[in-house]
Amino acid sequence: MPLEHSEIRKMLEVATVAARLAGQRAMEDIKYITPEIKNGSEIVTQADRNCQKIILDRIKENYPDHGFVAEEGPDGGPLLQRPRSSTPIWWIIDPIDGTNNYSHGILDFAVSIAAVYEGSPVVAAIFDPATDSMYTAATDTDAQLNFSRINTSEDDIDKYSSFGIDSHFQPDQADAVARLIKETRFRNLGSTALHLAYVAKGSMIGCMTTTTKIWDIAAGTLIIENAGGIVTDLQGAPIFPIDDIEKAAKSSHLVLAANKKTYKKLKEMLHV
Repeated sequence: MPLEHSEIRKMLEVATVAARLAGQRAMEDIKYITPEIKNGSEIVTQADRNCQKIILDRIKENYPDHGFVAEEGPDGGPLLQRPRSSTPIWWIIDPIDGTNNYSHGILDFAVSIAAVYEGSPVVAAIFDPATDSMYTAATDTDAQLNFSRINTSEDDIDKYSSFGIDSHFQPDQADAVARLIKETRFRNLGSTALHLAYVAKGSMIGCMTTTTKIWDIAAGTLIIENAGGIVTDLQGAPIFPIDDIEKAAKSSHLVLAANKKTYKKLKEMLHV
């Protein structure tokens, strides 16, 4: 059963307020953070946990019975809280996407929040606190940047176009990545959420990720699709809807996001 327009608008407002509050806290804390290593391979800071709590508290004030998937959970794994409501909505949260950047004082990071219903994002907010940029979308609204409509670009693959490349690409993708580096002005910002936001607003023709978690991509997927772009895995299958949110939260996802002009060409280059 579709959600009411008024409910979607309320959830979008809650998401944007929560994202802004968390982003502001991250900017306040950036001079005082002490990085830690989790799972032997990832950096986490106390700011990640503080920002996540801000987001959870804000959402739960309005939706205490909804479900939650958030990056910072017990024992280095994600936080998973199942929905208790008759309308099973999951909030997918990355309190600081780009923690490695953040922990080194590099301001390429973002807060990413999505609400997922029937396996697909229905509300999305990505907040870049360093530039005060709020990217939003909902199932019944255009993709927006600070309340102005945005669209993916119509640029093709050429030496002037920007393409976002994940730093953790697989060895069998090296040849394709090398070609993209040669044929575009490739970028690696260290934040999947920002790569996706920049594809949505037309700054990049596309981006790829290979070790992505659901909280990195849930919001950006809806924003790009509402901006006229395409998001799939590297074989061309859509990422959403997801049947099992809890299983997806424990998996990595290979993602290609692009404008419509370049999507097919990029998929052929990266599908190895």
